[in-house]
Amino acid sequence: MNENRSSRKRVLVTGGAGFVGSHLVDRLLHEGNEVLCVDNLFTGSKKNIEHLHHNPLFEFMRHDITMPLYVEVDEIYNLACPASPVHYQHDPIQTTKTSVHGAINMLGLAKRLRCKIFQASTSEVYGDPSVHPQLETYWGNVNPIGPRSCYDEGKRCAETLFFDYNRQLGLSIKVARIFNTYGPRMHFADGRVISNFIVQALDGKPITLFGDGSQTRSFCYVDDLVEAMIRLMATPESVTGPINLGNPVEFTIAELAKKVIGLTGSKSELVFLPLPQDDPRQRKPDIGLARSLLNWEPVVDLDRGLARTIEFFST
Repeated sequence: MNENRSSRKRVLVTGGAGFVGSHLVDRLLHEGNEVLCVDNLFTGSKKNIEHLHHNPLFEFMRHDITMPLYVEVDEIYNLACPASPVHYQHDPIQTTKTSVHGAINMLGLAKRLRCKIFQASTSEVYGDPSVHPQLETYWGNVNPIGPRSCYDEGKRCAETLFFDYNRQLGLSIKVARIFNTYGPRMHFADGRVISNFIVQALDGKPITLFGDGSQTRSFCYVDDLVEAMIRLMATPESVTGPINLGNPVEFTIAELAKKVIGLTGSKSELVFLPLPQDDPRQRKPDIGLARSLLNWEPVVDLDRGLARTIEFFST
């Protein structure tokens, strides 16, 4: 028993009560790790982790990572940051602080502990891309002063910090650029396209599309994403990223709306609204690096993933 305890990893997950974070926490616990879940509950929810409170390997701490954190862990997954436009534009200054000050604090912790640290970056670092699909070598097309900049540029600055800590201090880093992800535990009011469409369809309300619905996205089911994150964290120290994690199968927003209507049996009509400023017209990852370095690609197709997500929203 003592041997198991000494060989067990203690893993910190910031943003661990959020949508993706809570699924990652589940997976880490399933693999026998101790998990310290840190979240300020701005967009995370205690409901996402309430099934874990009797697990002796799980610990929750309410904390904002813009403030220093002093804990003892073996690995860090830094997922803390509101990730939907509705939430990150609610307090854009705090969003930038979460990405930048939060990264500095978590990197400082990793430096003190000499432990490996994972950064949940985003496809938003590519902005409204002029290269399609997006490769990790593409530097992006980002408006630095627009309403989305707090998130886009905050995450870009966080990547800069991670790679400078790696180059200057030899810190072991893993940086993933996460594309559109969906699944159970998505926030009902996060403004993301899949949750919006499902809620509207289930309520029989008009489904609102921005623009003409021809803009494209690629949707990765959350279980597939978590598998990729675990695999990236287990790679040799020489593998730092950034590495795209997402589903390369591309759909127009109009196609997605029709799928949701079909799967819910809804009679909702489509309503078209003006496209928000700086909203990307295309978004599709090139996952060649993930395939070669992680031996990973998504296995859950959109119909199966949507059915599971609709079931969650229906209960």
